[in-house]
Amino acid sequence: MNEMNHNWDVIPEFHPEFDLERCDYENGCSECVRECSFGEISLKPVKGRNGAVQYRPWANLSSCNACQRCVKMCPQRAIHIVQSPMYTSHGYWTREHVGNIWRQAKSEGGVLLVGSGATGPQRRYFDHIMFDACQVTNPSIDPLREPMEIRRYLGRKPDHYGGEIGPQLKLEMPIMFGAMSFGALNLRVHEAEAIATKAVGTYWNTGEGGFHEKLRGYGANTIVQVASGRFGVSEDYLKSASAVEIKIGQGAKPGIGGHLPGEKVSEAVSKTRMIPMGSDALSPAPHHDIYSIEDLRQLIYAIKEATEYKVPVSVKISAVHNVAPIVSGVARAGADIIAVDGFRGGTGATPLQIRQNTGIPIELAISAADMRLKDEGIRDTVSLVASGGIQSSSDVLKAICLGADAVYVATPVLVALGCNMCQRCFTGRCPYGITTNKPGLAERIDVALAAAALTNLLCAWGEEIKELMGSMGISAIEALRGNRDRLRGVALNDEELRILGIKHAGA
Repeated sequence: MNEMNHNWDVIPEFHPEFDLERCDYENGCSECVRECSFGEISLKPVKGRNGAVQYRPWANLSSCNACQRCVKMCPQRAIHIVQSPMYTSHGYWTREHVGNIWRQAKSEGGVLLVGSGATGPQRRYFDHIMFDACQVTNPSIDPLREPMEIRRYLGRKPDHYGGEIGPQLKLEMPIMFGAMSFGALNLRVHEAEAIATKAVGTYWNTGEGGFHEKLRGYGANTIVQVASGRFGVSEDYLKSASAVEIKIGQGAKPGIGGHLPGEKVSEAVSKTRMIPMGSDALSPAPHHDIYSIEDLRQLIYAIKEATEYKVPVSVKISAVHNVAPIVSGVARAGADIIAVDGFRGGTGATPLQIRQNTGIPIELAISAADMRLKDEGIRDTVSLVASGGIQSSSDVLKAICLGADAVYVATPVLVALGCNMCQRCFTGRCPYGITTNKPGLAERIDVALAAAALTNLLCAWGEEIKELMGSMGISAIEALRGNRDRLRGVALNDEELRILGIKHAGA
């Protein structure tokens, strides 16, 4: 090989190290090799103490993504992951930028793909917002001894007392599982989501990959999507769920379409999506029948007609700089629910530069949308759902105070099932079996245990939301929707405070 080829070798940032005093390789243990789905660990023959050949674990120094599956599964706890990043002596040309250029120079012009959500460095506004607790003039409430109402209803409300109420989604807590498609996710994860949402009384979203026939019995807790690729869409599909969501965009990749690599399109995925097995599932950026608000209105009402006006129709958009007028137009087009997805929204595969540099934070977007709808006097004609970067129960409640009716969470679902954020979802080799349907890996998800974990997460967040509400002297979550008086900003400038519609701490 020409030695210049080594010019583009990217020094791996992570690799496993083995404590051979603890490792049980002498007795034939090779659990780490079986568990590593990326091929980073192999077995190296060595001469043993009695002269016989033994096989010792060996780091290939080529493909470790710090998923730490080997660390968790080692029976002897003999492995730890070491970080040794490539260094440059330049303050501006960092290892990340140099390494990315090397990868592209070596890859015949390939676009760099990555999974999960944006890493920054943009500010996470939730961390700069505090709740204003109550103590004397409006005493706090003990949520353990007094009833706390966190139920939400999503859908179009009447514009006057006694008016007709449209179809509603009833949520026992203001949290739903966001759109993640079959193919991008293991079918077992979808089943766990369905079981958990049924147990708690909320909803999960199929994403744009169709609704697997095995899960049709969970339709009462399911939202199905209609994306530009129209994967799996039929009249039966639309009528099989409690709501239909038109996906215009998503926060992880505003302005571009979806992509499920062909290697993840198995026979079951092919059947559910109604596409050839092994072919890339590509959703174009635009819906080719939607080029205006009027076109969107036609699709909304076509879906309402197809479902006999029995289910609400949602529209999902990504958070971009003009999100407020977009939301206004979507509301006037007849949407019952609008989901706004911020730039930190996760995904299985997206171009790195798109993920890191497009869209705006959900905190700014949902606040701008809420205030625009209020200014136009149409806020109650539509429900707002916030998503993209929700990390905790406090984020949920802050989003509601900024104007959301409820939130979608998706990455927390993956993390609750063991995801270690190695960002290699698109490879189909998820070491935890979450973002793959590959035999041998998919079985690592136990549906019953996964459903229990997701149920636990929802219940825990629900209790924390009640505690937070109690600290503010509020017993019904409806009183917090758009209630910015209960928020205070810390280390935010005047323009940021204006967009968020909150006062600075101490004011």
